[in-house]
Amino acid sequence: LMASLTAKELSAYAKAGAVAEEILTAIRTVVAFNGQQKALEKYDANLEMAKRVGIQKSITTNTCLGLSQFFIFGSYALAFWYGTKLTAEDPHYDLTRVLIVFFSVLIGAFSLGQAAPNLESVANARGAAYEVYKIINKKRLIDSSSKEGYKPDKLIGEIEFRNIHFSYPSRPDAKILKGLNLKVQTGKTIALVGASGCGKSTTVQLLQRFYDPDQGEITLDGRDIRTLNTKWLRENIGIVSQEPVLFATTIAENIRYGREDISDAEIETAAKEANAFDFISRLPDKFNTMVGERGAQLSGGQKQRIAIARALARNPKILLLDEATSALDTQSESIVQAALDKARAGRTTIVIAHRLSTIRTADTIAGFEKGVVVEQGTHSELMLQKGVYYSLVMQQVRANLFTFFLHFTKLSNDGLSHFLSLQRSKSSMFGVHTEGFQHFTKTVHFSRSNEHSLSGEFCEENLPAVPYSKILALNKPEWFYVLLGMIAAAVIGAVNPTFAVIFGKIIGAFQERDPEKRSKNTAVLSLIFLLLGVIILAAYIIQGIMFGKSGEALTMRLRSLSFRALLQQEIGWYDDQKNAVGVLLTRLATDASQVKGATGSRLALMTMTVFALVTAIVVAFVYSWQLTLLVLACIPFVAGANAVNASSMAGHAAEDQKALEEAGRISTETVENIRTVASLTKEEAFYERYVASLNHTYRKSLKKAPFYGFTYGIAQCSEYFINAAVFRFGAWLIANCLTNFENVFIVFSAVVFAAMSVGQSSSMAPDYGKAQISAQKIFQLLDRKPLIDSYSEQGEKLSHFEGNIEFRNVHFVYPTRPEVQVLQGLSVKVKKGQTLALVGSSGCGKSTSIQLLERFYDPVEGQVLADGFDTKSLHLQWLRSRLGLVSQEPILFDCSIAENIQYGDNSRVVSQEEIEEAAKAANIHAFIEKLPEKYNTRVGEKGTQLSGGQKQRIAIARALVRNPAVLLLDEATSALDTESEKVVQRALDNARRGRTCVVIAHRLSTVQSADAIAVIHNGRVVEQGTHSQLLAREGHYYALVNA
Repeated sequence: LMASLTAKELSAYAKAGAVAEEILTAIRTVVAFNGQQKALEKYDANLEMAKRVGIQKSITTNTCLGLSQFFIFGSYALAFWYGTKLTAEDPHYDLTRVLIVFFSVLIGAFSLGQAAPNLESVANARGAAYEVYKIINKKRLIDSSSKEGYKPDKLIGEIEFRNIHFSYPSRPDAKILKGLNLKVQTGKTIALVGASGCGKSTTVQLLQRFYDPDQGEITLDGRDIRTLNTKWLRENIGIVSQEPVLFATTIAENIRYGREDISDAEIETAAKEANAFDFISRLPDKFNTMVGERGAQLSGGQKQRIAIARALARNPKILLLDEATSALDTQSESIVQAALDKARAGRTTIVIAHRLSTIRTADTIAGFEKGVVVEQGTHSELMLQKGVYYSLVMQQVRANLFTFFLHFTKLSNDGLSHFLSLQRSKSSMFGVHTEGFQHFTKTVHFSRSNEHSLSGEFCEENLPAVPYSKILALNKPEWFYVLLGMIAAAVIGAVNPTFAVIFGKIIGAFQERDPEKRSKNTAVLSLIFLLLGVIILAAYIIQGIMFGKSGEALTMRLRSLSFRALLQQEIGWYDDQKNAVGVLLTRLATDASQVKGATGSRLALMTMTVFALVTAIVVAFVYSWQLTLLVLACIPFVAGANAVNASSMAGHAAEDQKALEEAGRISTETVENIRTVASLTKEEAFYERYVASLNHTYRKSLKKAPFYGFTYGIAQCSEYFINAAVFRFGAWLIANCLTNFENVFIVFSAVVFAAMSVGQSSSMAPDYGKAQISAQKIFQLLDRKPLIDSYSEQGEKLSHFEGNIEFRNVHFVYPTRPEVQVLQGLSVKVKKGQTLALVGSSGCGKSTSIQLLERFYDPVEGQVLADGFDTKSLHLQWLRSRLGLVSQEPILFDCSIAENIQYGDNSRVVSQEEIEEAAKAANIHAFIEKLPEKYNTRVGEKGTQLSGGQKQRIAIARALVRNPAVLLLDEATSALDTESEKVVQRALDNARRGRTCVVIAHRLSTVQSADAIAVIHNGRVVEQGTHSQLLAREGHYYALVNA
């Protein structure tokens, strides 16, 4: 029963943990849409379920304990009643024999009672083990660690998809591929084109065996890939995805994940080929620069270039490029594209891209439509067929020609021919995503880093000590439950010394010579034993209910308060590696439940111990003050041994907690990015890192174990030393007629039972040690004042917000890298209803500007103004509610499409009509209507059930549904195919009407109609004007266009 309840409790906590992980991973999206309250409510709903199960568990545990005590006391009563009968009827039985039997049972029963507090831990372990072994024993449909499967000596690289039918396991009713036939010849490049969601990326995932087809087969050199060794297959494939994943380690280590035995020189070469060497060499730590969690310290373009370097470092026979250059600015793209073209030589390459320049040089282009290849051929062949590919190309060309006729009328014929040739080679023009680094030093020397030092191995934190009273104060709202629980615990504690008195009286009764009187006295005393059993049963049940309610309420409150405090912190706080999502999730999961270890059942044990000691001492003084003084003289030694024991365990608890946090960080990072880990075949490497993080504290615990064992042994054996002293001194007192045999036994019994209670309380030391460490961390979090408080009610709410935005001499550095100046005097303004486009090379600070406007960070110097008011003086949630953000890598939540769009406005209930209007505006409505469950379709974790373009369009719908005064578009159409981009761009153009809009984009068609274009270089605006004005100047902007 306990294991079953534990499994339910763990399941509820796992759901709460999944909510926390989803929210903390997407913290920028959550705060941008003021979704903190919704997140907290969702988290609390799962905690409420766990709380109910926890209370049931506590009641069940304590009822079982009470019943066991009742049966023990019942057996005492029966033993003495029957013992009296036997001594009267059988001459072989005397008091000595009865006492031997009784004490044997008594000590055994007490030992069983001592084990009882740990029964809950055993039940927890069983419940947890069920879930763990379910995963361990799960049959793997595709096992990357398997040694089975053929490993060819030579890989030629010829790939064929034969009649492939496929639907995702989580959505079996939605068919993605419907009879795909495709052949890729060795050393050739094939480009896959088609509208978003037609199955292009799915094809790449099937080739890597992330999934197996429902029907048909994929062959490599004529062999079904299911017969090949999975790890070998993946090792021979290099991939660059649309949303590149970097790990929280150095740049060098991220590139080294491509190939384990790569040299420093080869890492440098790969970086040069990916056009990443220049920006890396300017960083203060160069290749040893930490990239942050999920590469958060780098811009989108910089991340993508490192991902390309990682793929090139692998030197694979098969190269998969899924929108590999989508996040790059024009200059980077042309260099990287040239590198990729060079890398493709001699390799079988599959390219997925929307940009014409990326695919027109491919040997074969395959046009996808509704999960099948509808046309195949070279660029020129498909242009003549005038099918799917032709229509995609013409849409892109028309968009660029429109730009030309609009703005290039003054160019000469030479300029016209140059521009047209430019269009044939390029389809997008401008700068990229997020923060960059402009303050740099020289030389490029780097060493292989120690994996564990990267993660800040167990750095000591000096946390302020938390008094026990402060921990108890956390349970203040449940004081009535705690009080009743403590009274019940006090009764349980007082029962044992009371038992000692009754026990002594029974010994005296045995000495009664009159058989009838002896029988009557033992019968009465046996009934009192039975009564004590009833009292202790009732007390345990009351204790279970009261401490169950108070303990679970405390756990829920602490988890909820901790999660709320996490959501309150500024974004810069999350950038610190000490606050990685994995660490925070581990702390959320463990800290609250460990603090409960200092209250709840442990508080009950302490109360029982205190009352047992006090009652025992009072009883002992009443019956023999001389013996009691001897016992009291021994108590400091016992207490000292227990104190040393508790102290050693508390220190150990702190190290255990740090190890768990580090292991949590590694496991979260691995599971979150499992596709990348699997494609790089680094499962074993991450597993070893995980084990190493736990081994550190394991080795230390082995060294400490003898000392802990010694102090625990001293604490446990002290009762035997006291017993010896009591019997020796008791015998002397009896011999000198200073007391009698009955009184010595009462004192002895009281001391034995009190010592057993002390022994029980010493088992609490590990839990209390952990509770103190956890309480320190919780109070540190709760007491922290965020630099930018998401919950703050301070600040002005403007009655009429027009949407005038100005950056005035803004200087900025990221808190985790103060030596790198990102913005160095940025000054730019945009008037209400106008559109400002920010362009520039990757990492120049464009996305940083948007993050400052959202107040994810505050500038180091200068001001960000909204309608003339410094954004720091405005009400934060009000400010964010007036902004609509669509970012380069959109994050969706694991719920329905409708709920994801509704998330755009968390201040009210968004109607279905509004959801559909926003979806139509974002060109996603028609696609949603084709789904079996339409708007109720779940998008999967991080939107994995949708293509990149579909996710982006839902993110656009989410931004539009809140009807913002200012629209922030950070590469809002980067993931869309040409057809979708054209429609969405028209929708965005409509959405921009009457709104202030700040656009970051590479594609000329996206920014050419802006009222003002600002070119950012080295963290400041170097040029500003309209598209035609800037072209006429032939400066930075002109260079970007002509890159």
